[in-house]
Amino acid sequence: MSEVDTMRTTLIALFAASTLLAQTEISSPDGNLKISLTVSPLLDTGNGGGRGREPAPATHSRIAYSVNFRGKAVIEPSPIEIDLDGARPLGQDVRIVKSTPSSGDENYHLIAGRASDVHEHYNALALDLEETGYPNRRLQVEARAFNGAVAFRWTVPDQPSVRDFRLRGEATEFRMAKDATAYALELPNFLTMYESEFLKLPVSAFANPSGTAGTRIVGLPLLMELPGVGWTAITEADMRGNAAMYLMNPGDGRTRLRAVISPSSVDPEIRVIGSVPHRSAWRVILVADEPAQLLESNVITSLNPPSQIQDTSWIRPGKSSWDWWSGSLDPEGKPAFTTDNMKTYVDFSAKSGFEYMLVDAGWSAPGDITKMNGRVDIPALVAYAKTKNVRVWIWCHWTGIDAQMQEAFPLYEQWGVAGVKIDFMSRDDQRMIDFYYRVAENAARHHLMVDFHGATKPTGMERTWPNVMGYEAVLGMEQSKFNARDNPDNHTMLPFTRMLGGMMDYTPGSFENVTRDNFAPRSAHPMTMGTRAHQLAMYAIYEAPFQMVSDYPHAYEDQPAFDFIKAAPTAWDETRGIDGLPGEYVTVARRKGSEWFLGSMTNWTPRELNIPLTFLGAGKYTAIIYADASDADRYPKNVSIRRQTVDRNSNLKAKLAPGGGLAVRFVPAQ
Repeated sequence: MSEVDTMRTTLIALFAASTLLAQTEISSPDGNLKISLTVSPLLDTGNGGGRGREPAPATHSRIAYSVNFRGKAVIEPSPIEIDLDGARPLGQDVRIVKSTPSSGDENYHLIAGRASDVHEHYNALALDLEETGYPNRRLQVEARAFNGAVAFRWTVPDQPSVRDFRLRGEATEFRMAKDATAYALELPNFLTMYESEFLKLPVSAFANPSGTAGTRIVGLPLLMELPGVGWTAITEADMRGNAAMYLMNPGDGRTRLRAVISPSSVDPEIRVIGSVPHRSAWRVILVADEPAQLLESNVITSLNPPSQIQDTSWIRPGKSSWDWWSGSLDPEGKPAFTTDNMKTYVDFSAKSGFEYMLVDAGWSAPGDITKMNGRVDIPALVAYAKTKNVRVWIWCHWTGIDAQMQEAFPLYEQWGVAGVKIDFMSRDDQRMIDFYYRVAENAARHHLMVDFHGATKPTGMERTWPNVMGYEAVLGMEQSKFNARDNPDNHTMLPFTRMLGGMMDYTPGSFENVTRDNFAPRSAHPMTMGTRAHQLAMYAIYEAPFQMVSDYPHAYEDQPAFDFIKAAPTAWDETRGIDGLPGEYVTVARRKGSEWFLGSMTNWTPRELNIPLTFLGAGKYTAIIYADASDADRYPKNVSIRRQTVDRNSNLKAKLAPGGGLAVRFVPAQ
């Protein structure tokens, strides 16, 4: 053993002996997950990486955490460290002053989501820490362990040595126990709408080259498979007062990921400003044996504050016709962005039993979202829709909302508008995250629902502000108008990656279904790759309280498969992740009242599925099955529709074509 190794071993042993009682941990109620918080030495060996002269080890006592699942390491001891302006990193050279274990229950109702009534128990631990030397700054770290997830956050408390909160960065890490297979949304920079593919590569493959740390960043959620351990995902919850977290691999040969906080658009050197006490967002780590189990978690909403809206009777999930995706086509198939043509979309919603119609960009005057430009008369359309029991949403650019929110929202309420689709935020620094919360609060005052497009990923805000009905942040069906990036490979990846964060406004509903060979992007009357049954399945798989029916009304006329879309709810009482692998295939079942809806999709690989129906309640059900027809590999629009009596002991067999799907409605037998 070298002299350096001997010194390292001696220092670790001495420190461990002196801080043995400082290690604390909590387990999930079912005992499967454990998060440990430790003050212990972490040895930095610099950037030498074993090449050339090895630097002398530097020993610091740092607050660190680790995560275990069924006794196996998921995340090895990883530092929690924040960099405040004008001071050394906070989290180093600390001691535990107080350790407070506790437990809690989250019992609440969601207007929209993967469950309506959430009951969640957790164990918790709060540590009060203090630096061992001057100026003896204090730091608090809180952890919670749920069944299926752990989470932690830090707080800089009010104290004489920290008067203003100015965060330069965060060096909190996620040191993976193995070189996990990552399904990662690699992004070019922080000016992002999260609209890209998830790449399947080892964590080590995302390493930043030497001297370029931070140039390769990964957006959240990040899904990973640890062979022999399980599946895990990293994301965040409760973003109030903060900026979004990204991840990067520092590129020192280890399988570790480090937090990177989105820089301010005003001062890139300062990520977050404010007063003390200041609390970070929750860092959330989901863990399961199989990836489909992750789809059932409600932890992200559980980590957010309760609803701030007392009367929620005006907040209603629902489906919507939409003029933009099809190219604002009229009944003759010609583009027409007019009041009269928008009325045909309203008529279609009324005939189909949909709650809403969405008017997209092009109605407002340049630079003024309180005035119209003469193309579509919004108040007149709203009045017409009211006679049809349909309500109208309108599109706005975020800059107009930011500049005119106080004037526009009362006006829209006066017009009778149901909600506002707000677009092109394209970043998630502190100022923009604050914008999301200001919008939700001000919109609620005027009984307006909100759908965020061109947006950051969801982090559970819809529990606090249930008028938030949607987030895009996805490579969605709109891409089919321009390129081939949205395809069955992408469709089967999204439930296990992007959708782990919550609601996802992908905008399904294409009935112009083609094979990969016959696909061509086009702006008007666009087509999509994959079968029609594949599109139907999205209405059971994709979580979207404000759900688009995106094609133009004529596309659905005399199409029996449209019945599944008309019947599918947009908010659920219960969700079951049945089976699947990211980018390969997925099966999800959701319950609304006494009925269940099931969706299955495959990538370009045809599959035979044998789906156990153990999720059903007692008694018999009539299964209305929308499956790929026998020739759907050549004619993707063809759907086989049949009925079958089943119960919870039944198995449902299906053959999925390339890019195929299965959609089933289960109705209790009379």
